[in-house]
Amino acid sequence: MQLRSSDLAPQLAKSLLPAYVIHGDEPLIAMEAADAVRAAARKNGFGERQVIEPGRSFDWSEFSHAAAAMSLFAEKKLVELRLPNGKPGTQGAAAIAAYCENPNPEQLLLVTLPRLDRTGQGSAWFNALARLGAIVDVWPLDRARLPAWISERLSRQKQRAPREVLEFLAERVEGNLLAAHQEIQKLALLAPEGELTLDVVEEAVTSVARYDPYDAAEALVSGDIARYVRVIEGLRGEGEAPTFILFVLSGALFALHDGSADRIFNRDLRRAVEGAARRFSRRKVDRAIGEAAALDRTIKGVGVGEPWMGFIRLGLNLVDGAKG
Repeated sequence: MQLRSSDLAPQLAKSLLPAYVIHGDEPLIAMEAADAVRAAARKNGFGERQVIEPGRSFDWSEFSHAAAAMSLFAEKKLVELRLPNGKPGTQGAAAIAAYCENPNPEQLLLVTLPRLDRTGQGSAWFNALARLGAIVDVWPLDRARLPAWISERLSRQKQRAPREVLEFLAERVEGNLLAAHQEIQKLALLAPEGELTLDVVEEAVTSVARYDPYDAAEALVSGDIARYVRVIEGLRGEGEAPTFILFVLSGALFALHDGSADRIFNRDLRRAVEGAARRFSRRKVDRAIGEAAALDRTIKGVGVGEPWMGFIRLGLNLVDGAKG
């Protein structure tokens, strides 16, 4: 079965297929499509999840074993196979095709990879997956459709904007949906619900900043406290809104807590969170989340202290003795 990304949600609402392959050119939409499959799997009782990302010397018998093994902790399991270069190799192609011939009824297979060329899409393993489940094609959003896409995303957070504002945002992000997603998140935090004027939007998103809140979060979860403090001080000097900085940092902390970076769309931060799984103890992360909650109250004017020193203190407490 072939599906466009826009058709995935209606299909998932009807039934859950044994396998889904998500491939394409737009990272944000691809990540959201994968997240939709994961959510549907959880809703349908797939309580365990195993992620497999083959490296250069990967033994494909590990995939075969994972795909065949029964779950130890739940009745059903989601097996997620990530192919960053889109090429499983000879052994991988054989292992995938073999699984498709005899799929485990208690498992759901989710494969994510970049868009394949004609040769890749004509391969035996890819067509075996298409026969077993669904191939979700993720296509870039053309420039003419970007204002409508931004408008729809704004409506999800109870905001709307006239054409001139939508065009301003579309020009600003230059077709980059990840950048557009970040700007829309900013507007949710920094602008009111309802109609957005051009002046309000320009004030919220226009920036020539050298520093980025996502850089601060990446430095934090990487344990680079010197860089973290430098970026926080830079953000302070450039007048970045503490509300948005806290939003980004909190997202990273909750990802560490949950052991999943699925909801982080910034690529560098996502990789940093995935690489930091064992760097911080659960107690440290829980404490940092508590400090973030206190910072939220401070920023809203109902807590004690000053937010910028609070950001630095949060970082020092998390990174200092990270295993403690």
